[in-house]
Amino acid sequence: MGKRLEIITQQRLEKVRKLRERGIDPYPNAYHRTHTAQEARSLFESGEADPASQVSIAGRVTALRHMGKATFLDLRDGSGKIQAYFNKTQIGPERHELVKDLDLGDFVGVQGVLFKTHTGEMTVNVSDFTILAKSLEPLPEKWHGLVDVEKRYRQRYLDLISNQSARDTFLARSRTISAIRRFLDGRGFIEVETPVLQQMAGGARARPFTTHHQALDEDFYLRIATELYLKRLIVGGFDKVYEIGRIFRNEGISTKHNPEFTTLESYEAYADYNDVMRMLEEMVAQTAQSVLGTTKVSYGDLTLDFAPPWKRITLRDAVLQTSGIDFEVSLKAGPESLRRVMQEKGLQLDDTMSPAYLFDKLVSTYVEPTLIQPTFLIDYPVETTPLAKTKSDNKAIVERFEAFAVGMEFANAFTELNDPEEQAARFTIQEEWRKQFGDEEAEQYQEDFIQAMEYGMPPTGGLGVGIDRLVMLFTNQQSIREVILFPQLKTA
Repeated sequence: MGKRLEIITQQRLEKVRKLRERGIDPYPNAYHRTHTAQEARSLFESGEADPASQVSIAGRVTALRHMGKATFLDLRDGSGKIQAYFNKTQIGPERHELVKDLDLGDFVGVQGVLFKTHTGEMTVNVSDFTILAKSLEPLPEKWHGLVDVEKRYRQRYLDLISNQSARDTFLARSRTISAIRRFLDGRGFIEVETPVLQQMAGGARARPFTTHHQALDEDFYLRIATELYLKRLIVGGFDKVYEIGRIFRNEGISTKHNPEFTTLESYEAYADYNDVMRMLEEMVAQTAQSVLGTTKVSYGDLTLDFAPPWKRITLRDAVLQTSGIDFEVSLKAGPESLRRVMQEKGLQLDDTMSPAYLFDKLVSTYVEPTLIQPTFLIDYPVETTPLAKTKSDNKAIVERFEAFAVGMEFANAFTELNDPEEQAARFTIQEEWRKQFGDEEAEQYQEDFIQAMEYGMPPTGGLGVGIDRLVMLFTNQQSIREVILFPQLKTA
């Protein structure tokens, strides 16, 4: 196979050489088209097109059929496909010989009038054409799709060329993000940007990536969340802010995890997690309706319905129903009591696992697999969420929810802790866990953030949404790599 591809490339390089000998630039600087393929199709089908009016269309050659004095080829641009018809009598023998040197994958611009063939195919009757870029490498042999999964991820451009489903997925991703922006902008939120390079990584339980700033001769972290900077803006007087951006976490790779991924985080002053719950289910439903035309989404053999209201269940009830463990009773006897109860259930634990890890283990083992339809899991132990406000009637529980579908978390939110003294105490506990358990994901003490809170932060509802996972749900994808254009891969 390698030798064959090498021969094809050499043949195409020879064609490039011959084009240049004839004074034809195989890679011109620009080409000015009058219509996309879809625009031309719409113009013709509307009946408004002048039958004698010429159009200029450009795209990649995806099919090529030589039939004596005639040649048909398919051109595909970003909007779709259109057929081009070359007649030797119309373009002349010399130009028609040039047509014979076209290859699959070449970019070509054509000028001509539109017509429909007897089979109903929208076609450009070509009067002139321009080679725009000569393809030196052959396209994947099976035009119906590139099937090598590893190659699809490493060479995403080939995937997009050959797989319509891949293009559709990433168009849906783009439209999802646009729809979310429209929703939040319409509710008075402003979009902001916060630093990617941070002196301290905070806002989530995650191990960060580190880098070094040469000019400052100082180590920095790639952000693991946008939370702490966005809440500084709430302190500064912006009542509603959001950011859609890349997050970096030095964690494992799986069908649900990529080391860099995209999140939406929003913060609204004078709101709590109940307000955020209502906003999230409305936002997701409206986004699904905008992108997919429905709130009912096919996912595997399931049909998910994102129409509000979503089911709500407390974490305590969910854990009790699925495992028989009442963690509130266990915690009253201390974290070690909960550890013993979990070990009695057969869970593999050790003394290096912090209380936060224990709860993660409980939820992932027992609860997550049961959450199929969109569901809010609410009210978490304070140990799990150092940045959340406790309930007014139960200081052991924070006002937090996570949103799940098909056992996958895609959103996380809480009423934000705005008491600087309590926040400082929570950070101190997290630092102790780092030492006691070696918990690298525990929050670091954020002195600058505490100082910002000391100037006063109003009651605030915060939200984080995993854009990649939401797109997975919308597009029926089982792996996060299918919705990230260039997922992280080990060096080949």
